[in-house]
This record gives sequence, structure tokens and C-alpha cells, in this order.
Amino acid sequence: MTTVRETALENLVHRGKVRDTYDLGGGTLLMVATDRISAFDVVLPTAIPEKGAVLCQLSAFWFDRTSHIVPNHVVALATDRPDLSLAPEIARRAMIVRKAERIDVECVVRGYITGSAWAEYRRQGTVNGMSMPPGLQEGEKFPEPLFTPTTKAEVGHDESLSIEEMRDMVGAELTTRLADVTTAVYNYAHEVALDKGIIIADTKMEFGLIDGQLSLIDELLTPDSSRFWDAAGYSPGESQPNFDKQFVRDWLDAHGWDHEPPAPALPREVVERTHKRYMEAHERLTGQSLA
Repeated sequence: MTTVRETALENLVHRGKVRDTYDLGGGTLLMVATDRISAFDVVLPTAIPEKGAVLCQLSAFWFDRTSHIVPNHVVALATDRPDLSLAPEIARRAMIVRKAERIDVECVVRGYITGSAWAEYRRQGTVNGMSMPPGLQEGEKFPEPLFTPTTKAEVGHDESLSIEEMRDMVGAELTTRLADVTTAVYNYAHEVALDKGIIIADTKMEFGLIDGQLSLIDELLTPDSSRFWDAAGYSPGESQPNFDKQFVRDWLDAHGWDHEPPAPALPREVVERTHKRYMEAHERLTGQSLA
């Protein structure tokens, strides 16, 4: 996505791996989801067309659907605020949010054993340091979702946190609250998605305090922050058909990248297939084409 000079985009306060955030004043921010893509916590040099719009609109869908479980930071979609005078291509990938005091923990919940959890289990029979029963297969469903928090790194890789380490960071009461809310949101979303033919294998959430109230922030249940599997093709013990950026991760690993910057550029085929998967995830989950 190219840089656009707009009045609302003059005060850049943060540039993350994917999102650019601007101060609108009055305790509100404009959060713009770009087409940048990261893998293994490194931003790749190749963008995925329409990705930012998918992340923004899918997050908005989930923030609305989960607001009965926990409040969130959304004020409005930028497309509902013509007074901002944003170009249409910016507005469709942006939302106005309330400022929050961010809690510097990634709240990860895992319903199935895959990714780094599977790699740890194969090495030592644990997930996030917790002992697991022998004989699990890749992609197998846990009896109950696991809360496996990590650090929130601005640069470099997030690191796993034990529950004890998280308690030391944010306190026992907040740790319990975050674990309970993260799991409740995941369980609700898992059932909603399953009805639409998608398994949410795992996801990560971010939280902050707004006027002292725990609130969901950043993004929610997107192909960037979650693993989405095709329920029709689900089969433990093998790689699952997916609608997220696993295809990008697999390509990077197959080409010998060591997960340290700089990352290699993605070929056109990988870009096109990833674009298609993100678009299908949005359409399946929301029941609507991308606006």
C-alpha cells in the first residue's frame, strides 16, 4: 500500500509489523491495516494485495460478535466517518479506536497441537512447559484449550511465558482474568467458525485497559493472528488445508530461511495463493464479500 498524505494521517504515532497508527486527538486513534505481511516475527519485503482490508473488516466482524464477552477498543469503521476525508482505499482498511494502556503480553490460546506447540512437544513432550500425554498427533484437538502466553516484542521474536512468569509481570488477578477471557472468546469464535466450515486451531489476542476496564485491542481472529483450517479436510497426523499465512511460512522454510532478517521476497504464485486464502477466510466467516 502506498503512502497517502491525508489530514487524518499526519500524526503517525506507531508503525507496527502490519498496522500504522495515527493520533486523531480526543483519546482516539486511527488504526490502518496495511498489506504488509510478517512471518516468524519478521516483516517480509513482499505485500499481499487486499490483506489490510481483510484484517480490518474481519477484525470488525469479530469485535462486534464478541462484545458480549469483553469490551473492545472500536469506535467506528473509517468508512462510516466521511469527515475524516480519507481516500477510499485507506478508509476500507482503517478503524477509529480508543486509546488503551496496553498490557505487554500476547494472549495465545491453542485448541489444537500445531506450529511451535507441536515442535516443542516433539522435542520434549511439553507445550509451553506443561507436560502433555504421549502419542499426540500433529493437529490433534486438545481436550480443553490451552492458554500459552508470550512476550510482546516490538523487535525480534516473542518468547514463551509460563503462567508463573506472567503473574510476576502483570499480577495473579489479571493473569487469571486474561486467561479466562481469552479462552472464552476463543471457545465462542471456534463454534461460530465451525458452523461455517473453518476450524480455528489457535489464535492470539491483545488486551489493554480503557478507563480501567479490560478491553480487546489491535486485531481479532484474523488469518494473521490465527490458524484457520478447512474443517472438511481436517485430518490429524498431517498438514491441514488452511486459510491463513501457513502457506507463506511453509514456503519460507522450504527455501531455507533462518527466520532472521532480512527475509526473502515471495514469488508471485505464493502471493496470489495467499491473497486467495485470506479472501476466502473473510467470505466464509462473515458471509459477505470484501467491501
